[in-house]
Amino acid sequence: MSKSKTGGYKGPYAYQKKKDGELRSTVRYKCGLTNTIQDVLRQRPGWVEVKDDAEWDFNWCDVGWLRENYDHSYMEEHVRICHFRNHYELTRKNLMVKNLKRYRKFLERESGRLEAAKCDFFPRTFELPSEYHLFVEEFKRSPGNTWIMKPVARSQGKGIFLFRKLKDIMDWKKDGTRSEEQRDETQVESYVSQRYIENPYLISGRKFDLRVYILVTSYIPLKAWLYRDGFARFSSTRFSLSSIDDQYVHLTNVAVQKTAPDYDPEKGCKWEIQKLRRYLTAKHGSETVESLFKEIDNIFVRSLQSVQKVIINDKHCFELYGYDILLDQDLKPWLIEVNASPSLTASSQEDYEMKCRLLDDTLHIVDMEGRLTGREKRVGGFDLMWNDGPVYRDDVNLETLGVSCFPANTHLGCINDRDKQLRQLLKPFPGQKKT
Repeated sequence: MSKSKTGGYKGPYAYQKKKDGELRSTVRYKCGLTNTIQDVLRQRPGWVEVKDDAEWDFNWCDVGWLRENYDHSYMEEHVRICHFRNHYELTRKNLMVKNLKRYRKFLERESGRLEAAKCDFFPRTFELPSEYHLFVEEFKRSPGNTWIMKPVARSQGKGIFLFRKLKDIMDWKKDGTRSEEQRDETQVESYVSQRYIENPYLISGRKFDLRVYILVTSYIPLKAWLYRDGFARFSSTRFSLSSIDDQYVHLTNVAVQKTAPDYDPEKGCKWEIQKLRRYLTAKHGSETVESLFKEIDNIFVRSLQSVQKVIINDKHCFELYGYDILLDQDLKPWLIEVNASPSLTASSQEDYEMKCRLLDDTLHIVDMEGRLTGREKRVGGFDLMWNDGPVYRDDVNLETLGVSCFPANTHLGCINDRDKQLRQLLKPFPGQKKT
């Protein structure tokens, strides 16, 4: 269990070390959230919630708890916690871009421009105020383009605005036309200024982005799992560049869209990613869509590789990332941001059930009970896409692969027959009979 170096986490030491092949019967957990993850943890057989300073085996904490307590905690071999110590290297908007730029330069130096071009999946981005002069030079080279300003460490669309004139930035710097909330934000954090994707792919005239889930259980070596389910988040208002101040047109965050006057909580503003894949296939053909999803796979792998040497790897840690991907009208995918704490609050019953499956399968992979062999390529809705190198599909003949082929073991937006797969894969929980 976890104990604090400063005397916290006191409680009965009830954890029993398991012998090889023996299933762990009790897992004590702490949870700092009150949404879907709490429901999933409470329903898991043999898992018992502990409070306050009691010792724990598993902790689903928020990043604030991690920041305040991680360095003061002693963790035994079996203990697991849901964030890496410096997760922000990938999930803060400015650091994500900094690491991607550095990785792209490394690839160009070591492997040439063609390889480095595989990292050209994020918009032109500058950190303000530190790169303000560089930003102004770029801005003047392309007058009339739309840019978007984002606080580097905020979420749910807070503090974001679009602009086309440097005057708007000058006003922002002076706080002259900004709200009290925005003025408070700039006092404590930086912003990024990013070239706005002016030609997004539209469905029924509306903009959308994708939320996709990646689970990383190790950075050295890199081990990453891609979830088959996800969703597209739509804006509630038809897209237009003539109204850059309308957040219901340009921001697809559910936290923003649910405040729209015509938002329907029953219909919501989401499509399952399987539905989106079927739509795109019907419109553009399976070959084009396969190519698109391979490009999205490339975003996941390259972005994780860009921080592989800077993330503090710890066997106690795992991370469930929420990737936000935008498609443009040429079906090019763009990485918008990566979230260390993707929203687990459900916006509908369908959304709740999907997130329960996602979280349950995350716990299967973390495997506190010791039911896996460690050689699995699929667990529930998760497919192992990278394990110190690309993981190939079982139905691929490696001898026939071309040099440029990347037949990854990924099935984003494909059928998720997880219940059947889990019945075949997992030993029953202690005290349960296998059905």
